[in-house]
Amino acid sequence: MVKFDTLSIVIPVYNEARTIHQILDLLRGLQLVNNISKEIILVDDCSTDNSADVIQAYAIRYPELRLRLLHHTVNQGKGAALHTGIREATGDYVIVQDADLEYDPEEYNLLFKPILRGFADVVYGSRFMGGNPHRILFFWHSIGNQLLTFLSNMVTDLNLTDMETCYKLFRRDLVQGLQLEEKRFGFEPEVTVKVARIPGVRIYEVGISYYGRTYAEGKKIGWRDGFRAIFCIFKYGLFKS
Repeated sequence: MVKFDTLSIVIPVYNEARTIHQILDLLRGLQLVNNISKEIILVDDCSTDNSADVIQAYAIRYPELRLRLLHHTVNQGKGAALHTGIREATGDYVIVQDADLEYDPEEYNLLFKPILRGFADVVYGSRFMGGNPHRILFFWHSIGNQLLTFLSNMVTDLNLTDMETCYKLFRRDLVQGLQLEEKRFGFEPEVTVKVARIPGVRIYEVGISYYGRTYAEGKKIGWRDGFRAIFCIFKYGLFKS
């Protein structure tokens, strides 16, 4: 059994004032296995609403939460926010958590299983495997996700079912050792390609739930990001960068 003490949870934030307290409530009540502690790093990517004020008020109200708020003075994109959060993480492992309510933090413990049993260095949470709840939304989004995962698997020689998932759990030294460049949603294919190149890395995938949002509910990713993801797959997959 592998033991580790602290999980760093990196949350990119852009105009999430309406729901950010809900995800923080979930994280505050979350009990991790083996008494693993939580370091929560929020990166405000120059929000135009009062996200930062809401987060600061929450941190004052719940000081025991080990909540750290970092700021970008210019909006740079989700990937750039993740770069900042990953760079500042101090836990043994790092996980990405969106600020919305599409993913359930209770399922961190599912992702831990192959880590704690000594099998994995990196674990992806797949929305497309297992019997967990999955909100039914957009047909063409699902086709797009399958295409991006297929193309990513072609260049990495992995057999992932969900490359685009938010829930990616990394051993901190591995992810901090990557030279990451993509500042928007290209983070997902870039980090997958670069992790796959690490000699001897052990990558696992476990099934998770997915409570997806519609665009009316605040979903931000669009078709342009899909084309950028294809570009990134081939840029980083075929040419070392």
